[in-house]
Amino acid sequence: MNHEHIGFIGTGLMGHGMAKNIVEKGYPLTVTAHRNRAPVDDLLTRGAVEATIEDIAARSTIIFLTLPGSPQVAEAVARMTPHLKPGTVIVDCSTSDPTVTERLATDLAAIGVHFADAPLGRTPKEAWAGTLDCMVGADDDIFARIQPVIATWAGKIVHIGRVGDGHRMKLLNNFLSLGYAAIYAEALAVAAKVGISTATFDSVIRGGRMDCGFYQTFMGYALEGNREAHRFTLTNAYKDLRYLESMANAATVTTTMASAAKNSFAGAVAQGGAGPEDYVPHLTDFVARANGVK
Repeated sequence: MNHEHIGFIGTGLMGHGMAKNIVEKGYPLTVTAHRNRAPVDDLLTRGAVEATIEDIAARSTIIFLTLPGSPQVAEAVARMTPHLKPGTVIVDCSTSDPTVTERLATDLAAIGVHFADAPLGRTPKEAWAGTLDCMVGADDDIFARIQPVIATWAGKIVHIGRVGDGHRMKLLNNFLSLGYAAIYAEALAVAAKVGISTATFDSVIRGGRMDCGFYQTFMGYALEGNREAHRFTLTNAYKDLRYLESMANAATVTTTMASAAKNSFAGAVAQGGAGPEDYVPHLTDFVARANGVK
């Protein structure tokens, strides 16, 4: 019998699969609807209960947040705060600004509520399969308490350190992946301009030392035209690189490469790539267009 009652806010691309695994593996689960009802309706058929954010705060012992970023996390926490019981743990699985994470943790500690950051690696496909990566910032006792629940949807769980360190590591992780995306998109534009096809480019890189899992999902669009090869939006990518740049600025670190990658995504978003189905691999189109390449 699981003594924890789980609340879940943010059943979007990642959250739907995560919540599905929590309820199917035996935890009482309460969810709330946002813009899209379909994931919530699916979760209700699996045994979840629907409630308002305020009710989730009052009835849950561990609450997961999977939201677009720090403004939405801060808003959700503000709505929950008057209803939270001491001893409750809020776990932010969003990719958030570490300075906001630390501030929320301090504010909640004053009312006996714990805060942890547990951002995610991999894609909605792994969320559904229960094999996400998760990097956690939390005190040791809180990590021990939330780890079994995280294990319902994550295959690799690393306790990074104190509160905020999970989000710091996640920004570094996304700097690498999104930096690769910016390089791939530019390389493909150069290749096209000099007469080397995407298929030929891929035949050299795939299976070689420069191949990796991210390259393969990214190329699912450029090579095969699969628009859903990696469902992570350009707007979220741009936001993550802004958070990384902010973190580096505060640490007095030059961001020569990070700012270049950020500007690649800024250009795509500014050119019209701000929709909910404009994903990271589609960056190739925007970089190509800016260079007169079809």
